[in-house]
Amino acid sequence: MTELDPQLFTEPPARDERFEIKQTWSEMTNMWADDGTMLIEFMHRQMNEEVNGLEIAARNLTDFPDAPWELRLAIARQCWDESRHVNAFRRCFEARGGEIGMFPVMNFEYRMIMAIPSLIGRLAVQNRSFEAAGIQAIREAIEHAQHDPDVAALLDAQLADEIQHVRYANRWIESLIRSNPRYALDVVRAVAQANRAFPMIAGEAAMHLELDDQIRTEAGFADAPAAPA
Repeated sequence: MTELDPQLFTEPPARDERFEIKQTWSEMTNMWADDGTMLIEFMHRQMNEEVNGLEIAARNLTDFPDAPWELRLAIARQCWDESRHVNAFRRCFEARGGEIGMFPVMNFEYRMIMAIPSLIGRLAVQNRSFEAAGIQAIREAIEHAQHDPDVAALLDAQLADEIQHVRYANRWIESLIRSNPRYALDVVRAVAQANRAFPMIAGEAAMHLELDDQIRTEAGFADAPAAPA
């Protein structure tokens, strides 16, 4: 099993004996042709990633008890959203014959984010980067799921929540930096750390997703929509 740099990745979250844990994308069950199980594997992987999202948000509450109350409330709401996503993916997964643990999982997001020492840095990487990229991926997945209304409805509901997660993070990052410009350094350090860590996980599978103008506007990015060229 690949060993990850302890300066960039913390200890993994707890998982029971049903789960086979992998460290990098290349070690996962990566299917390129749909033989009937690709969707089931995706749901199993996504279900665990939503658990990661819940664990990260919960740790942000416990690790930063002195954060502004309104921010803590937004993070608590994200915990609720992520728990609903977990249950929704599990329902669709098991309805298609899936069993927990039938595919390996990764916990790289948790391990990367928990290595970031500041709350604003975690919001910048998890919400503003990972979840923002996820929004674009979900939008594209919905287009391919129209033949399966159950999956399309699941993804559509998830999309609405993820947009809100990015929006509140953008709002609070901007607010915190206005209150203390030194917070901008925490953002820069966190993003630089994540940029070093992520290629160790993704390798050649790393992808860069460009957010369209509608998503940028809905998610609260300050420069949205982009100016026409």
